[in-house]
Amino acid sequence: MAGVILSIDGMSSDYCKIAVEKALGGLGVDVDVNLAEKTVSIEYDPSRVELGQIIGAIEGQGYRVL
Repeated sequence: MAGVILSIDGMSSDYCKIAVEKALGGLGVDVDVNLAEKTVSIEYDPSRVELGQIIGAIEGQGYRVL
C-alpha cells in the first residue's frame, strides 16, 4: 500500500467532500477528506491504481490538485 496527501483547490462544502469521495471510491482506494485543510488523504495499492488516475478522478469533478 502507498499513501499520499493531496491539496485540492475549490473544495469547500459537504457536496465537494461527497463528490471527491464518490469519484475516488470507484477506484478502490481509501479516502479521508479534510475540508478545513482542503486536503485528501489517500491509501491505495499502486499495482491496481496509479497516482495519475487518482488525480484525474479528482480533477474530473472540477477540482484542481495542487
